[in-house]
Amino acid sequence: MCTAATYQTKDFYMGRTLDYEFSYGEEIAVMPRNYPIHFHYAGVMEQHYAMIGMAHMADGYPLYYDAANEKGLGMAGLNFVGNAAYAEETKEKENVAQYEFIPWILSRCATVEEAKAALEKMNLTGIPFSDQLPSAQLHWIIADKNGCIVVESMKDGFHVYDNPAGVLTNNPPFPQQMFLLNQYRNLSPKQPENQFSKELPLDMYSRGMGALGLPGDLSSTSRFARVAFTRLNSQSGDTEEESVSQFFHILGSVDQQRGCRRGIERNIVKWGLGIQSVEHFHQRIRRHGSEKSGSDDFSNPYQINIFCLFVNQASQNRSIDCSCHCLNGTAGQHSHNAA
Repeated sequence: MCTAATYQTKDFYMGRTLDYEFSYGEEIAVMPRNYPIHFHYAGVMEQHYAMIGMAHMADGYPLYYDAANEKGLGMAGLNFVGNAAYAEETKEKENVAQYEFIPWILSRCATVEEAKAALEKMNLTGIPFSDQLPSAQLHWIIADKNGCIVVESMKDGFHVYDNPAGVLTNNPPFPQQMFLLNQYRNLSPKQPENQFSKELPLDMYSRGMGALGLPGDLSSTSRFARVAFTRLNSQSGDTEEESVSQFFHILGSVDQQRGCRRGIERNIVKWGLGIQSVEHFHQRIRRHGSEKSGSDDFSNPYQINIFCLFVNQASQNRSIDCSCHCLNGTAGQHSHNAA
């Protein structure tokens, strides 16, 4: 029950929800440029772009749910159960294990266009991280301020799609999700005119009637349509606080309420990944039950707001008291330097 989206004001933002029935102990994982990444096939990569994201730490290795690098490229994996299928190893292309796909892209690609070029040369395999952590059935959204794509590995092949909607949920495959938007082409944020009949004096009895027919259930196709409509018609100020506030409202359009989908009673998690600029970016999360009603103050004590910052070498470091898993072992009050 995941939903991912992008959002553009003065800066570029990318976020996702994770509404699941249990937690894997996810936390923010910060990977500096000089942290060695151990790839299953390619060996150790000593130098790479710095990245930050939500991950499950397994034996010191960050299994990223989503992340962004210092260049402003973001990537998220969402459940694609029943449709995801991975290839066998080959000598024709560079093999990449599914669990390392996000750091493989973000470590070397600065833009969506570079990611497209890298995808043409890679072969995505289903080898698991360990016996205890089998390969997840996922598809991925990759985006920057100039573009967005979806990557799906299926039995019929490896597919890369341009994503003008800037949204991804779960099943069915992306082309079908986009096709289903045709049935909502009459929706509008404007108040509708009476097209039913000139003979009937039909009145607008409420605001928001231009969006009558927008689905409100929690299915993946309905969430896709609702977030696409909300995102594409959303307006906000250009400041970071205004943009982040509005972006959480966009993600909030598909909030999962306990009891409305049985089986998610124990834990519902929602987090957002915000890319502020190519120089530095922020990570903010909200967890279910942590929001203070009517408040967009992300520093208030009623919210879990983990905020991490990268700065490039030409910028001034900032120290923060964060609750992240810095891969260099730093904890408590400290700075995040991409180097």
